[in-house]
Amino acid sequence: MKKIAILLFTVILFSECSKVPITGRSRVNFVSDSQVLPASFAQYQGFLEENKLSTNRTMTNQVKSVGTNIAAAVDRFMRANNMTSEAEAYRWEFNLVEDNTVNAWCMPGGKVVFYTGIMPICKNVDGVAAVMGHEVAHAFAKHGQERMSQGQLQQIGGLAVALGTSGKDAKTQQLWNTAFGIGSGLGVLKFSRVHEQEADRLGLVFMIMAGYDGTEAAEVWVRMSQKSGGSSQPEILSTHPSNESRIQDLKTYLPTARKYAAKFNVAAK
Repeated sequence: MKKIAILLFTVILFSECSKVPITGRSRVNFVSDSQVLPASFAQYQGFLEENKLSTNRTMTNQVKSVGTNIAAAVDRFMRANNMTSEAEAYRWEFNLVEDNTVNAWCMPGGKVVFYTGIMPICKNVDGVAAVMGHEVAHAFAKHGQERMSQGQLQQIGGLAVALGTSGKDAKTQQLWNTAFGIGSGLGVLKFSRVHEQEADRLGLVFMIMAGYDGTEAAEVWVRMSQKSGGSSQPEILSTHPSNESRIQDLKTYLPTARKYAAKFNVAAK
């Protein structure tokens, strides 16, 4: 155990920070796709087996169609920017689950779930694209793997051997819980404010690349704020930006997102 911990610490110490494509933010991520994706895909399948898929064909088809279009835009970007091996590692899948919770999430490797409770907030196809772009962006930027790396740094002694063991043991499960803030189960994937803002901005770029109207991204959060009655936890106490901050940032970033979409040779609205 001690030798493994020392080895892991040495790898971390001498590893270089990588950059998140498009945003250019520096990140420390020493968790490889081969280490995390099999467990991600298995947990996603387990979730689908334990939860009811929506029987609403219209909404289900909308989620799947929008997801496919945005994933295609992300795939084009990756293959055009020397990320072919990463692009081929994704196994995109989009499902709508019958649940009144206002939520959606994406596991590493492109496994997406929307809950029926968020569809009224999305309101239209561009709203679905805004939420989808945000969730896909978490996977694209490898926020989950970054959180796992942070979790290992925080618990390097207790979790040093987790990545070398099967996905079924307690320490590996603890690592997943640390990475995603999972309590009783999947569906509440918590990321930092930095990750949330980055996913908002990347998602805006991706939805425009896929041909959707980027102005709707801020409107989704306007509707979210209205649903909560305008009340929200003080931003400093939350892991997520406030609704008001997100609305303003999305509006401010929209011209930049359009420029990126044009740069990537896709007509932007």
